[in-house]
Amino acid sequence: MADRRKLQGEIERCLKKVNEGVETFEDIWQKLHNAANSNQKEKYEADLKKEIKKLQRLRDQIKTWAASNEIKDKRVLLENRKRIEIQMERFKVVERETKTKAYSKEGLGAATKMDPKEKEKEELTTWISRCIENLNIQIDQFESEVEGIMGRKRKLDRDKQDRLDELKMWLEKHRHHTNKLEAIMRMLDNEAVEMTQIKRIQEDVEYYVYSNQEPDFEENEYVYDDLDLDDLGTSIGNAILAASPSEGDECQNSMSGTPTSNNSSSPSPSPSLANHSKVCCLVQDS
Repeated sequence: MADRRKLQGEIERCLKKVNEGVETFEDIWQKLHNAANSNQKEKYEADLKKEIKKLQRLRDQIKTWAASNEIKDKRVLLENRKRIEIQMERFKVVERETKTKAYSKEGLGAATKMDPKEKEKEELTTWISRCIENLNIQIDQFESEVEGIMGRKRKLDRDKQDRLDELKMWLEKHRHHTNKLEAIMRMLDNEAVEMTQIKRIQEDVEYYVYSNQEPDFEENEYVYDDLDLDDLGTSIGNAILAASPSEGDECQNSMSGTPTSNNSSSPSPSPSLANHSKVCCLVQDS
């Protein structure tokens, strides 16, 4: 009994450190996003690295406890492990951006050699990827909260049910934006959309991605309408069809004995950029 109380105390202290660490990490991450110059960014990046290492050590301890048979209900441990892993994903985004800084020698060298149009296209592709990654991070956070609410055995009270409905709404909206941005990225790669068209929606997209949880947030539901994504998708399909052999050519090939492939020449659609797997947080007593 004494050993169990001691273990419970250690777990509570660890989870308290997780809460403090996640809050500190998110505070520094926001400061990094709003940093005005490169010196500030470098400082906040170093601070983030320190915090993520602390969180990773706590995650290792949580993984050890979660694998132990001494603890039957592991839901809280798994929820906090998920919280840490979400911050780890956010740090990976920062790390990737740090490695490709424009002021680095490698970045400057590549910029001077690259065609201006290609450079602009690459910058837009990077921007779209960053927006998608940030939306996926938020989706992970919403899913984690949904799992925490759904994991409770008792009937949900009105506040919990309202929050659950709200989370489901945001998940639907975020996935809608993610799908649209992935489509735009493919079209940009196929030169089926003008870069000026994408630039016109940048401000609205960034406002949604970074401000959607602010109290006074007002969504522009028509942000993608001017792009006519359905029409652009059709134009890509027509271009693929134009490149494939005509019916007459196929008939002629068939009559002349030339074998034709039954496989479609159209490229298969690219998979989603992120596959969100859900974690089962409830472990029943043995």
